[in-house]
Amino acid sequence: QVQLVESGGGSVQAGGSLRLSCAASGSTLSRACVAWFRQAPGNEREGVASIYTGYSRTSYADSVKGRFTISQDNAKNTVYLQMNSLKPEDTAMYFCATCDGTVVPCPLKAPRYGTWGQGTQVTVSS
Repeated sequence: QVQLVESGGGSVQAGGSLRLSCAASGSTLSRACVAWFRQAPGNEREGVASIYTGYSRTSYADSVKGRFTISQDNAKNTVYLQMNSLKPEDTAMYFCATCDGTVVPCPLKAPRYGTWGQGTQVTVSS
């Protein structure tokens, strides 16, 4: 059973950057869907970016296209989310999640994913 641990969150000013990490243990992330979601208080969980680790096929929410980049490091069994040009509306708890890679591009729908990390907080001030 794979376990996911997120890290890299923090507080930054608008326009700044952060890189989130999603480290997997217990199993490899090969040929799987890994996605980043975020949830702000009072809001539904929103899919941000996904990657199919079989051949790095990525997908992004419109709200982050051109600013966020999802990537993988197979040697470290880790998926990253590079976030640039951050805006106050990016403030949220960020979660990574994984599921099997039977649907590519990997969906950005939370119910599709069965394994989740504990989350890491991102706060962007204006």
